[in-house]
Amino acid sequence: MENLPSAIAIGAGALGPGLAIGFIGMKAMEAIGRNPDASSKILPPMLLGMAFAEAIAIYALVIAFIK
Repeated sequence: MENLPSAIAIGAGALGPGLAIGFIGMKAMEAIGRNPDASSKILPPMLLGMAFAEAIAIYALVIAFIK
């Protein structure tokens, strides 16, 4: 029971970024499917957005380890 707050912190902290990464990827693939020639303009911002979302999950992991 002493690890419960850490488990809740990482669980809740991973839920949002996981959904965000999924939505970013979904919309990027939809955009590329509609216009394949624009993939070189869509891919870099998609990867950057995914990296920022993943950073939030890493912050939650750090908080979970500190507690």
